[in-house]
Amino acid sequence: MNNRNTSVAAGAPVTATSMVGCCGSLLAPLSDEVATDLAHVFAALSDPVRVKIVSLVASSSAGEICACDLIAPLGKSQPTVSHHTKILVEAGLLSAEKRGRWVWYRIVPERLAELQQTLV
Repeated sequence: MNNRNTSVAAGAPVTATSMVGCCGSLLAPLSDEVATDLAHVFAALSDPVRVKIVSLVASSSAGEICACDLIAPLGKSQPTVSHHTKILVEAGLLSAEKRGRWVWYRIVPERLAELQQTLV
């Protein structure tokens, strides 16, 4: 799981400007560490099922979604959904919270802001 610290204070709004110090830009030379981290995140997004999971979680009106609610829209089995969400959590794109038998997922907005800033 990705537990990197960012330069954004807890509770502060995340903006592209606030993320500049943590992730760099593809338009400038990247350190080996940053390049490896970005490659890991982009690899997590290289599968259409995972991109769709991020979309489903991000578009959830509650701001989170149960793994049980991902199975039907994805047309995948629970173990397959679990495999893909694990990769997204490890990349730092989703956070997970187990409640009873199911896991609930939320977007990690700071991580998406980092990717956005990288591509700007």
